[in-house]
Amino acid sequence: MSGIVLTPEQERARKRRNVWIALSIVAFVALVFLITVARLHGAALEAPR
Repeated sequence: MSGIVLTPEQERARKRRNVWIALSIVAFVALVFLITVARLHGAALEAPR
């Protein structure tokens, strides 16, 4: 069985798309991390001592 053969232009487009997807995932994880840290920091400031 032969697979789908992509043109060089399609391969470049696929690589570009994969890079943007990877960057989007990294940005989302960083955002969730920063929000979590901010919430924990806020809760720690409000905790009774």
